[in-house]
Amino acid sequence: MIAFIVQRLVQSVIVMLTVAFVAFALFNFVGDPIANVVGQDTSLEDRAKLRESLGLNDPFVVQFARFVGRAAQGEFGLSYQHARPVDELILERMPATLELSFVAALLALLIGVPMGVYTGLHRRGSLSRLLMTVSLIGVSLPTFLIGILLILVFSVQLGWLPSFGRGPTVDLGWWQTGLLTSEGLKALILPAVTLGLFQMTLIMRLVRAEMLEVLRTDYIKFARARGLTNRAVNFGHALKNTMVPVITITGLQLGSIIAFSIITETVFQWPGMGLLFIQAVLFADIPVMAAYLVLMAFFFVVINLIVDLLYYVVDPRLRIDRGTAAGHGH
Repeated sequence: MIAFIVQRLVQSVIVMLTVAFVAFALFNFVGDPIANVVGQDTSLEDRAKLRESLGLNDPFVVQFARFVGRAAQGEFGLSYQHARPVDELILERMPATLELSFVAALLALLIGVPMGVYTGLHRRGSLSRLLMTVSLIGVSLPTFLIGILLILVFSVQLGWLPSFGRGPTVDLGWWQTGLLTSEGLKALILPAVTLGLFQMTLIMRLVRAEMLEVLRTDYIKFARARGLTNRAVNFGHALKNTMVPVITITGLQLGSIIAFSIITETVFQWPGMGLLFIQAVLFADIPVMAAYLVLMAFFFVVINLIVDLLYYVVDPRLRIDRGTAAGHGH
């Protein structure tokens, strides 16, 4: 078990270093940040001084080593645009992104699983076919278009929900939440539905496919032969075996939701990390862009690591395989 964890941690560190290198290398060719930081009237001498003070004249290797060293301590330097520490900016925006992502994931799970079970059990029914058609639309339409359509219907025409922003928030120390106010909850509905729709259709189709496969197995036929009710067979046996891959996929999709919230945050002007990243791209704010990508990679690595460890704990075959491999090695 310890060897497995150490191996995964080493792989995670290699992935993080690779992402940091790619991010830092790419963003050094985005544009000249000095041109965006200073005004047009700034002299060449002042520009040179600023470039020197920001360490932009150092060799690439030195700049990258400094970036990695600071990133390991949670420091990403100063934002060129805001002239503030990047970690402060990200910590301010993180609650908005994480709340949006978790609510979107929860909606996807709570709606996607029952829909998948229903379409798996009644695959020839008219409602099942309708749900499958809707799921195809959900998978096919781009996120920004779904967001714009929802704004058009529920904000512009019906006037039920706000079209942008996060609404009022409650300060809980270092965390600012919009979940404790009615206006904040209203503001969350449209972006959460927009962000979660693709994941919901994915989960629904996965659960349906798994249910159809499990229902064909011998032990389900044996359970029916024993005289168990349909409810006991479908929910006690079939659904239980369906949930293992679903939980795995959902865990991995949570990382995707956090990473791909950029589009949703831009459409709804949601004040999260994704919107901060887009603004940083427009401004060639390299420290913010690099920090965002490294943070997204960190989320993915942590979630993957947790899923791997859960698999190792839940599935005894992995332990047996490793034990066998170790035995052959000796």
